[in-house]
Amino acid sequence: MAFAVARTWDEAQLYLELHPCPDCGSVDAQWEQALVQVEGDLASSYAAICPGCSAEREYLFGLPAHETPPRGWPTFGGPEPSEILDAGQWLDVADTAAAAVPTDPVEAGRVLAIAQAAVVEVIKFVPAGADAVPEDEFWTPQGRAVRAAEPGRFRLDRLLVTRDAYAELGREISQTGAR
Repeated sequence: MAFAVARTWDEAQLYLELHPCPDCGSVDAQWEQALVQVEGDLASSYAAICPGCSAEREYLFGLPAHETPPRGWPTFGGPEPSEILDAGQWLDVADTAAAAVPTDPVEAGRVLAIAQAAVVEVIKFVPAGADAVPEDEFWTPQGRAVRAAEPGRFRLDRLLVTRDAYAELGREISQTGAR
């Protein structure tokens, strides 16, 4: 039995944050991670009891073929695209973070780092030599909705500009302490 791979702890945590309890909608679970064996395959288990309704929740992820060393924070994955979040979900994460940049310079830098890293994850879905994320890289209803709202945002040139803008804004905030 193969499971979709969570490339890093940061990616798994983001996935869990984006999947609230199906019974009550709570996202406040205290997840416990463990290495488990399921039908002969090793998997990473994230289990919790929902604090909102006491439902037992568990997600199983495949293990990456190679470890992704941290390159700062956050480290969502290596050079390969995500298997657990599609391109539209990643851009939605970037948009959500960029729309909520706080006034505190340290926190603003962290939020912009998430936005920038999420755009980098979208870029990983663009095949070598292509100029945009292919349609088949949007496999969730949320991801397809983000793409449908503005498909041009998934062109490589626009993604690179967005990534660089978040990086520049983060540098400016860290240097000046204000935005």
